[in-house]
Amino acid sequence: MTTTLKHWVTALNTQYHRTALNVFLVIVLAHWAEHVAQAIQIWVLGWPIPEARGVLGLWFPWLVTSEALHYGYALIMLAAFILLRPGFTGPARTWWTIALGIQVWHHIAHLLLLAQAQTGIFLLGNEVPTSVVQLVVPRVQLHLFYNTVVFIPMIVAMVLHRRPSPSTLDTPSCTCAQARVYAQA
Repeated sequence: MTTTLKHWVTALNTQYHRTALNVFLVIVLAHWAEHVAQAIQIWVLGWPIPEARGVLGLWFPWLVTSEALHYGYALIMLAAFILLRPGFTGPARTWWTIALGIQVWHHIAHLLLLAQAQTGIFLLGNEVPTSVVQLVVPRVQLHLFYNTVVFIPMIVAMVLHRRPSPSTLDTPSCTCAQARVYAQA
């Protein structure tokens, strides 16, 4: 790693950690909003799955079918989990690492989908890009599941990180929990 990159990663996990986590959380919540909108369109409004495109997909229909866009989001998630991990300590780091591990699998699933979309060669002769788990679980439900199982440990990690237990010896090197410490003083 170059000195500049090391410095940037250090800054990201110290004085800019709280800001980076907040930006990352906004991105994740915006993605969640799209999935929730799509779920409402399907199961509440009764729209056919091809018509249920979330909010942005109504204006930009190609977004829903763009494997490159979905892969890009999975890659951003993976990069954020890796880059922001050094700022976590103790139990918060454990939960963040769990979310990272699940995101690695989610990333691989999207890489497989992207490769199929780029080559036109689809898994087991399907007509569209298909992930391995998608062979038994429909795509909409599968992505709701993936996003849920990544989101839960991510949020647990963020809460533990911002509200560290006084009994833990693991002191974060960032200022994420600083406001709470000052509030208790």
